[in-house]
Parts: sequence; structure tokens; C-alpha cells
Amino acid sequence: MKEKLFSRRDFLRNSAVLGVGAAVLPGIVMGGHELVVNDSPEVSTREVSTPEPIIDIHQHVHYAARPDDVLVMHQRAMGITHTILLPAGTPAFGTSTHQGKTNGLQAQCAGNEACYGIAQKYPGEFTFGSNEVPDLPDAVQEIEKYLKLGGRLIGELKFGVDCDSKEMQRIYKLAEEHNVPVLMHWQFQMFNYNFERFPKMLEKYPKVNFIGHAQTWWANIDKNHSDQSILYPKTKVIRGGLTDRLLSDYPNMFGDMSAGSGLLSMTRDEDHAREFLTRHQDKLLYGSDCDDHIGSGAKCQGSQTIAEIRKLAASKQVERKILYDNAKKLFKI
Repeated sequence: MKEKLFSRRDFLRNSAVLGVGAAVLPGIVMGGHELVVNDSPEVSTREVSTPEPIIDIHQHVHYAARPDDVLVMHQRAMGITHTILLPAGTPAFGTSTHQGKTNGLQAQCAGNEACYGIAQKYPGEFTFGSNEVPDLPDAVQEIEKYLKLGGRLIGELKFGVDCDSKEMQRIYKLAEEHNVPVLMHWQFQMFNYNFERFPKMLEKYPKVNFIGHAQTWWANIDKNHSDQSILYPKTKVIRGGLTDRLLSDYPNMFGDMSAGSGLLSMTRDEDHAREFLTRHQDKLLYGSDCDDHIGSGAKCQGSQTIAEIRKLAASKQVERKILYDNAKKLFKI
């Protein structure tokens, strides 16, 4: 759990002055207004240009026990205009969930019904994915139920199974039938085993758009990354790692910039990152995967990722693709 900076009551009290599209922090532009702090006890507003839209493809309900109302405020404070909520699977106690230890995506995340409920409550601002523990007997039926209700993707698939297992391939086939992407959490010897074998899945299911995410995915942008047990490498990056090649060689492979691993992929070597963002500008998607409660500052890795993308993007066009255009096209938003 992250250290709580102040209470939920304080947060909501401070947020009460804001309208539906506004943020709590000075200087953050939301809903066509910017907060202006002055000596008066009243808070005034002035008209500014409408903020540029941002799509967050990776967020969770009840993430680290975060209340739903705080999730909504967090996304608005970051400047997110559309959020895709990724559900956990049903609590289970087999090998794929490490005997239950990694239920809730190992982060107390809620399942399909909770994500669907938030999307129904905030139409246009939130949509949802569909997910299930892959080796449960009714996994495909459960995933399909929420795809038929409007789910935009399958995932986050974060389970202790081989990436090319028969259980996972049933899910890939379902994604093909419903024409939705699949988002996968790659973590060495923990989730989605045998990353090196995944190219065969990209070839076997060319109509399925796969989205890579997490430690092993981002560590392997580096050609010299040989010790897969190192999940957060901080060395300079040599172009040509497996992840780099998958994005280059397969039209159905995309990258999710979320979490500490996505942020580190840029900050560890900003010279490489500038070129990487340009080279893969049509394949990269902004996500936060952030359990922060505020939406800014040192504890909010999601807002830091937005800032880093804006800092390193070679042009406004590249920035807008990663923060909005690519996701709008891929998820038909």
C-alpha cells in the first residue's frame, strides 16, 4: 500500500468546490476552466481553451482499496477524458492465481460487474474490459458475457499460465471472434510465462491486436537484457530487444505505457526513449495503472507518465497519437 497523504474526507471536502469536469489542484485545466488561487476566500475561474483529450487505457476499480468516488476524482485531476477499466477475474484458488495469492490482479482490484457498474454510472467517461481466470471451466462464457454488454477489450490477463497454453488460446480465439484487443501483463516466472514464445501466437492469431504491459515487456526493449529476473533495469538501452522487435515486426502488437515499468522505460534512457516514441508512434498507448488518490505529485505515477510523454515526444503529432489518437482508433471510442 502507498502511504496515504491525507484522509479521504479531506480530499472530498477540498474537491467539493469543483464541477463535474473540474480538478482539485491549482493550474490543472479541466472542463474548459482553470482554477485561479488568490487572496480572496472565494475561488474564481477564468475561461481558457478546452483541454486536449486523453484516453487512459489501463485503470482499475477498488485498486488497493481505493473508493470509487476517489477513482473518478483522480482521473479527472490527471486530465483524463476517457478511462477504460480493466477487471480482475473471479476469486479462484488454483495454480493460475498462485493458490489465491494473486486474486484481484494482486492489487485488490474488482471484477467485471464493478467495472461495468462504473461505466454505466459515468457513460462517455468510463468504459470497461472483460476478464476471467483462464483455467476456470466457464472462463470463455464469462468473458463473452461482458463483451456482449459492450466490453472494449479482454484483460488485464495477469495469471500464472503459459502464454501459449490451450486456456489462453481459447481466449485469443474469443477475441478474434469479437474483434477486440487483448491486454497482457508480462512478468517473468509470475504471469504469462515464456514471453520468448509469444511471436508464434502473434502469427497464429494475426487478426487479434495484442497489447503488451508490465515489467518483462518493458525490460525487453533493451537488446542486452539477458537476466530476466531483473524486472526494473536502469541501464542505458540498446535498440533491438524482443519487445522492440515485436512492435516493429508485427502489425497486431501494441504497447501499454502504464505503471512504473512503462514510466521507467522512458526515464532510464531519455535519449533512447525519444527515438523509441517516434519509431513506434502508431503502436503506443497511454495508460496509468495508478492507485494514487490525488492525481498529481510524486505519488501519482500516472500523471508523471503523461508529463514524460509530453517531454520526450518529438512533435505534437506524436504526443497526441500516444495520449489519444491510437487508443481512439484501436478501441473504437
